[in-house]
Amino acid sequence: MTTISWEDFEKVNIRVGKIIEVSDFPEARKPAYKLKIDFGSEIGTKQSSVQAVGAHTKEELLNSLVCCVVNFPSKNIGPFTSEVLTLGFKNNVGEGWVLIEPKADSVDLGSKLA
Repeated sequence: MTTISWEDFEKVNIRVGKIIEVSDFPEARKPAYKLKIDFGSEIGTKQSSVQAVGAHTKEELLNSLVCCVVNFPSKNIGPFTSEVLTLGFKNNVGEGWVLIEPKADSVDLGSKLA
């Protein structure tokens, strides 16, 4: 395991956003969804590709909160540009990634992980 400094960690800007749109991403090499995520007025709406198929349905993702890295460069995934990295853990009982979902009533959109 690589050790990083506190200063390195502080460079990673992790924010809470609300998924406002979920659609299939059939062009992706691995099963994935395309997300539109609202981070509030400071950051606005961003899009992300996430390999959560098998761990989440589109219906359960819609309107849920997620944690995302918002200061990585955009990444082209086929015909889609992913602007943020949506965080999760590898699903140990099936396919896809289990997304990190804060409790909806406990944080504001755009809140930064500290």
